[in-house]
Amino acid sequence: MENKLLKYFSEIMPISKEEADAIAATMLIKHYKKGTILLKEGQISSEAYFVLEGCVRQYYLVDGEEKTGNFFTEEQWVISLNSFGNSLPSNHYMACATDCFLVVGNREKEEDLYQRFPKLETVSRKVMEKVFAEQQELMASYTTDTPEQRYLKLLNSRPNLFQIIPQYQIASYIGVKPESLSRIKKRILEKS
Repeated sequence: MENKLLKYFSEIMPISKEEADAIAATMLIKHYKKGTILLKEGQISSEAYFVLEGCVRQYYLVDGEEKTGNFFTEEQWVISLNSFGNSLPSNHYMACATDCFLVVGNREKEEDLYQRFPKLETVSRKVMEKVFAEQQELMASYTTDTPEQRYLKLLNSRPNLFQIIPQYQIASYIGVKPESLSRIKKRILEKS
């Protein structure tokens, strides 16, 4: 399983065997049960995760109602950017939507690797640029797309989510109530 993370880094920038061995030596892979909360609102994030298997859901509590912000699946980073990067209290939750195998990292391990292998700081920067670009795309979708367009994009880009995530969480993610999602699905079926 650890090869997934090393492969991910290698696709961003070639890494040497020595760098790969150092990453592998510091890697902590943990199994989390469905429902495990990785980060709570108000907590300062001290860890970042890389999904080897499973799905992590980011959500907000708004007037007692959960609003899904994102889903993180295989080969994606789960990072509360503002909280982890700036040591600020999180404004959201991160929870395992399924059983998960995650690589767990922290700032201390990261800094140690950067000191020993300065190139890894460049790799990390490129990873953060990729994560930030994905977040920008998601935010743009909420500004420019209709809920139906967001649903279709999700269906086309991440069809596996529909097998593992409850419909009410998908509805929340695209910004509608579950009954509106049912109407959207019906409209799409009628069109095809």
